[in-house]
Amino acid sequence: MIILVDMDNTIADFEGRFLEIWQERYPHIPAVPREARRHFYQTRDYPPEHAKKVTSVIAHPDFFCQLPPIAGAVDALHRMVELGHDVFLCTSSYFNYPQCVSCKYRWVHEHLGQGWQRRVIITADKTVVRGDFLVDDRPELKGKFTPTWEYILYDQPYNREARQWRRLTWANWEDVLLGGA
Repeated sequence: MIILVDMDNTIADFEGRFLEIWQERYPHIPAVPREARRHFYQTRDYPPEHAKKVTSVIAHPDFFCQLPPIAGAVDALHRMVELGHDVFLCTSSYFNYPQCVSCKYRWVHEHLGQGWQRRVIITADKTVVRGDFLVDDRPELKGKFTPTWEYILYDQPYNREARQWRRLTWANWEDVLLGGA
């Protein structure tokens, strides 16, 4: 089985790192807590006058390198490989931030280990990639093609309105992807 897994807010805690930096830089401006998020993009959850501040947090050259792993994600990915599945990290780049791609590769090496960099696919359109499943946190599916994979939504507060797909967390991934195997 080919399992494609997104990175940001699926295996790498983009949200957690964002909140940490926000509170360091802007302690006088209340952060939007993770559970209160309703939009995929942070800029839409903050007042318009804070949009540049939100962007400045993400634009930091090391932002993507310093994301902590989401609990259970690293073990789940290694377990999928142990079970004989082809696992690829299928992620998009924040094209406005040139350091994003190199940081993603560095993150993969640091948290998943040697050899995982060859499993990274960076694309703006995930529908061009073949697989059996795509695990992603984005609440809408966009692309040029009808995907070959089943879309599995990684549960996040901002995507709970999207009910058309099965949902996954790292606590239930085996039940969702493997039928409890």
